[in-house]
Amino acid sequence: MPSLAGRPERFSVAPMMDWTDRWCRRFHRLLTRHALLYTEMLHANAVVRGDRAHLLGYAEVEHPLALQLGGSEPDTLAEAARIGEDFGYDEINLNVGCPSDRVQSGDFGASLMATPDRVARAVEAMQAAVDIPVTVKHRIGIDEQDSDADLHAFVRTVSDAGCRHFIVHARKAWLQGLSPKDNRDVPPLDYARVHRLKAEFPGCVIVLNGGLDDVEAAREHLTTLDGVMFGRHAYHHPWSLAEVDRLYFGEARRPERAEVVRKLQDMAEGMRREGVPLARLTRHILGLFHGEPGARQWRRILTEGAHRPDAGPELIERAAAACPAAQVDAVAPAG
Repeated sequence: MPSLAGRPERFSVAPMMDWTDRWCRRFHRLLTRHALLYTEMLHANAVVRGDRAHLLGYAEVEHPLALQLGGSEPDTLAEAARIGEDFGYDEINLNVGCPSDRVQSGDFGASLMATPDRVARAVEAMQAAVDIPVTVKHRIGIDEQDSDADLHAFVRTVSDAGCRHFIVHARKAWLQGLSPKDNRDVPPLDYARVHRLKAEFPGCVIVLNGGLDDVEAAREHLTTLDGVMFGRHAYHHPWSLAEVDRLYFGEARRPERAEVVRKLQDMAEGMRREGVPLARLTRHILGLFHGEPGARQWRRILTEGAHRPDAGPELIERAAAACPAAQVDAVAPAG
């Protein structure tokens, strides 16, 4: 089978605020070498004016890695994209999907779907500033602007500006009346609309996002689409990522649990040397053995011990010793 490693969009882990920080991404990279990882959304103003090393720093092992930006002002987005490229990111993604009140008040996110021309101008400016791909993540619609015609008009306008890669959350967003949490659950999923979008724009890369919760079953979407993006399921059931390289990228080998635990201990030792609190890592690994023997003990030991000033690799070793699932390399369910 030819290598699929050059097509990281086949499987990606979504940008998630407060979750996909550098420690989460380094953990996920222990489970999949090839999946495309994303940062949390960063506002373009923060990237241009803030502490860039703090905001944009990452470990080389995190590649392939995309930077997600929020904003609507073309010149600022272009400058932030240029900075991201200088930092070595593989892709710049524009958030046109977040429906929160705070994001709306800042005039970016999902509210931009109402004005495709503005998104097109932003994308055009960003692409002129960088040589790496500029992509757009968006919903299938907003409020009453919710038909196939509306969705196709949005993608046509933005693709005419040069964007060829769209990540589509298969839910509409209600900009008034629903919280961000409810907007992730209440609007119904409509995967068929995303498949129809691909049929309308066969020359564009179309990646499906939203509600995906079975890594193996999601491959069915690749008969039509170019990729799938997992969000909350990947975060809460991270061991499912251990099957990604085999299922999506043609690799025979999957990581072994003992190997992952050992590398987590190595990460913990490095964090201790750098003076980084271990809790910044352990909060992301609590669900590693979700639903398996010893998962509760794993979570309890990590939760109770991670905030101690001397917490280090010994804590992870102790949690693994109390968790039978951490010591058995039986194939975990792919979902």
